[in-house]
Amino acid sequence: MHVIVTVCFCVVTSAQMCLLTTVLDVQRAQGWRAQDPLKNRDWDIYSFHVNSTVTSRYATTIITSRVANRIDQSQEIEFHVKIPKMAFISKFKMTIEGQTYDGVVKQKEEAQQQYTQAVSRGQSAGIVSSVGRTLEEFKTSVTVAALSKVTFELTYEELLKRRLGKYELLIHARPMQPVADFKIDVYINERPGINFLEIKGGLSTKELAKAITKTHASSEAWVHFYPSKEQQSQCDSCGEQGLNGDLVIVYDVHRNTSMGELKESKGYFVHHFAPSDLPRIPKNVVFIIDRSGSMHGRKMEQTREALLKILVDLAEDDHFGLITFDYSVSTWKKELLPANQQNLEAAKSFARHIHDRGATDINAAVLEGTAMLNRNPREGSASLLILLTDGDPTTGETNLEKIHKNVKEAIGKKFPLYCLGFGMDVNFEFLEKMALENSGVGRRIYEDSDAALQLQGFYEEVATPLLTDVQMVYVGGANLTQTNFSQYYNGSEIVVSGQITDNNIETFTAEVIATSTIPTDEPIEARPDSHIQRLWAYLTVKQLLDKEVQSSGKAKEKVKKEALDLCLKYGFVTPLTSMVVTKPQGEASQVAHKPKEGEKPSGPMPGFSGPRFSFMSGQAGYPGEQNYHHQRKHTSTPGSQLVFQFIPKVFNVFEIRALCRPVKFFHTDLNKPFLYGSRFVHRGIIALKQERAFLKLLPQSWKHRIV
Repeated sequence: MHVIVTVCFCVVTSAQMCLLTTVLDVQRAQGWRAQDPLKNRDWDIYSFHVNSTVTSRYATTIITSRVANRIDQSQEIEFHVKIPKMAFISKFKMTIEGQTYDGVVKQKEEAQQQYTQAVSRGQSAGIVSSVGRTLEEFKTSVTVAALSKVTFELTYEELLKRRLGKYELLIHARPMQPVADFKIDVYINERPGINFLEIKGGLSTKELAKAITKTHASSEAWVHFYPSKEQQSQCDSCGEQGLNGDLVIVYDVHRNTSMGELKESKGYFVHHFAPSDLPRIPKNVVFIIDRSGSMHGRKMEQTREALLKILVDLAEDDHFGLITFDYSVSTWKKELLPANQQNLEAAKSFARHIHDRGATDINAAVLEGTAMLNRNPREGSASLLILLTDGDPTTGETNLEKIHKNVKEAIGKKFPLYCLGFGMDVNFEFLEKMALENSGVGRRIYEDSDAALQLQGFYEEVATPLLTDVQMVYVGGANLTQTNFSQYYNGSEIVVSGQITDNNIETFTAEVIATSTIPTDEPIEARPDSHIQRLWAYLTVKQLLDKEVQSSGKAKEKVKKEALDLCLKYGFVTPLTSMVVTKPQGEASQVAHKPKEGEKPSGPMPGFSGPRFSFMSGQAGYPGEQNYHHQRKHTSTPGSQLVFQFIPKVFNVFEIRALCRPVKFFHTDLNKPFLYGSRFVHRGIIALKQERAFLKLLPQSWKHRIV
């Protein structure tokens, strides 16, 4: 018998929970067969429409899929789409034989019972999961009677964010087969006028470009994408299964006044503020670079590459500093230096010689960066800290709450801290909270060939500060979203929304106060717009979710309740709510949860039938990697079924397909690792020789067959 063992590993640290999944594809064995869900399918997607409307940068997108069961017996039919991560699902319904089944948004705890029951039956109950950098996957199914039809309709909403002088509306299309009636329609209405309009993405290349039409007239724009069935197989990632890619609509608006654009509707307002005709402010920036052992290999190479290019982009009146850290903290220079040619060349030489080693002392590194900025105040400048790390604090101060407290007290709201988490193993929640508490943002840098470009792209967003200490003041306004901003950068946008007291627009005024020069204009006039209330709700919920991350105790519960009430009122699926997808009688409901950043999908692995083994190791008490040396056999915390067993020379060659994350094995006798898998790549095949490590997860009968 021919056996293939595929093992998915992930790094286990003392402060992390690790999901290990083993999938066995045993050829010709009873009950095991690889399936292609697209082959021999007796149902047809005869219509697939995507309709997106954008008003005041607020996008509402409706995906409608119509499917026919072509055979004379009932069968299960799937609806499978991907949507932007920043979007909130707000509506889902299925229509079968004239009967409509609507999804119902509930508090997450209320939906948990249905979720648990479905999981206990072996069903994939959580039907939303993260996919890659920018998308989430929504997947459900329903049984449709013989020769009958079903219509699926999903609605999601998002506020487009301005980055580097443009907005991007991303629409992903993968209907899983060529569709006779396939349409994407986008309508954009921006009262200030549309400055430019571009179409990008894989679905705009080659023959598919001929299927796109766009019309741009002053404040309105239309984009239509109507590919034929033949064209749907003619893009780089398309094929027999039809379209598979993104259509990205890129645009910006005219900015007629430096005070921005104000719109109101039914007692709500939104203020878009993005002046571009301001002088840039010199900046003081400190880069804090993790050089611990986990940054080994490609991560370190890409970090050096990005840092060298960022240094070139510094303006001559900028001042900068470089800090590297592992178990100790090293500074290039003790003080900030101007970005002249001589200093830049010396800094580049320093950057080229940054090498990985040791543990991770995040606390000491960030405090040193903060002290460096505090020692070098410059009037008329903007200061910022940028931290790049791929791991948890493992030495020095390792208590996460104490680190947050130390950093917050040291910065004292004087400048923002931006935290970049490299890879999927980083404790992103820890970094995100630390950034949000200090007027910054957390951003994940994905381990990929373009990681250096991701780092450069983030820096470009904050490279040109135009205003500091920005306060948005609204007389006659209430229930306002965030109104204080530490800095405003060229190419970005400040958006504030709220309610108008007593719905009296005559007494409502807007004012911007900031450290810099804002040209005075005539007062901005509020214009009507019917989408403002939902925009306000979306933005308020987003900011309350960020605030919840930073809060604790009673304050956290209060913020959570406020956000939850809005989610339930407006029907948003968020981390606090779930949508129960109701189905015809006799079929179990499914539950749509909003996944957190980096959360792994649950449920059966697509493309396989038969058993799937999933093992969850507990968090408390799980030893760090230093303890592996001394253990020939280790069992994780009680309740876990995971056993590590190190077996030398079991196989001459043992193939491991790394589906998830790097893995580190340690020799059982020698005080050193015999394999450091930092360069494992997605679906790469690694052959291990001499010493062998084996996960004892299989029934005894399978183990005998393999050996």
